[in-house]
Amino acid sequence: MASKIEVKDLLEAGVHFGHLTRKWNPNMAPYIYMERNGIHVINLYKTVAKIEEANEALKKIAASGRKILFVATKKQAKDIVADKVSKVNMPYITERWPGGMLTNFVTIRKAVKKMASIDRMKKDGTFNTLSKKERLQVDRLRAKLEKNLGSIADMTRLPGAIFIVDTMREHIAVKEAQKLNIPIFAMVDTNSDPRPIDYVIPANDDAGKSIEAILSHVTDAVAEGLAERKNDKQDDKEETEAPKKEKKAESKKEETAEAPKKEKKAAAVEAEDLTKIEGVGPKAAEALVNSGVATYADLAKADPEKIKEVLTEASSNLAHLDPTSWPKQAKMAADGKWDELKEWQDSVKGGVE
Repeated sequence: MASKIEVKDLLEAGVHFGHLTRKWNPNMAPYIYMERNGIHVINLYKTVAKIEEANEALKKIAASGRKILFVATKKQAKDIVADKVSKVNMPYITERWPGGMLTNFVTIRKAVKKMASIDRMKKDGTFNTLSKKERLQVDRLRAKLEKNLGSIADMTRLPGAIFIVDTMREHIAVKEAQKLNIPIFAMVDTNSDPRPIDYVIPANDDAGKSIEAILSHVTDAVAEGLAERKNDKQDDKEETEAPKKEKKAESKKEETAEAPKKEKKAAAVEAEDLTKIEGVGPKAAEALVNSGVATYADLAKADPEKIKEVLTEASSNLAHLDPTSWPKQAKMAADGKWDELKEWQDSVKGGVE
């Protein structure tokens, strides 16, 4: 369970210190408590409420299996973000924001693949066949790619959300996320515009202690979401294993009868991991399996309208999901075309064409 957010702790970390009053953005007025000595003071009670709201949303995104990209290129935030975020195994950018990181994601992925191909060259001995000058050039390229893209090497598709420290400095990241309708979470100081941000956390984004205090709560929520996902997968595994044991017991008793043999064959079909389909979370997968759609082949034949009905009946929380592309993705998965499926998922947002 994530630790409770205390106003006292935020106060001690200096989260309440805003910018000089002459540098303020009027849109931050709802989050400002008062002005003292020419500096705006942030209302920490509103900060606590906003952190809790953001944490709830981040927890759900992490539980769905989507990645959350953290962005902080300012000097005082770099090490804090790298330390905290790497613990929850999420991607982060702490060097220069690569232009087109989101809007031209396919090209960025090519650069990451280039890094992987260099690593393969070193393993299989190809690297040693190059001249000294070529080896030096390849090493320099590898170091440059590692510095800028090393932390996003495992991010095979667009993130489910983006978390930003200092929206003024990372304005390009904000615009790219806006263009692709990716939810934006951010620490917003009194000199910044909160309007483009989906989940505003009013806080001092310059002091190291303030950044660390907010990031601690945020990454705890992400870790909680990941733990939830792990438990859901474990429960699903146990649910599919229980019928297996029953089937074995039945098959021993009715070995000679032909009808039970047919039943046994049908029951032996195990539920596949439907969460590999873009847009299908653990709860949605459970609802599909309960309705009889347990494999990629089943989902490939299913009608999106009927899938929508199944999801809505299972839970009102699943009613917003759009299953239009699920049969198409499931067909690729059933045919074993995983590379093609990954490519398709990288090219669209949220599984919606």
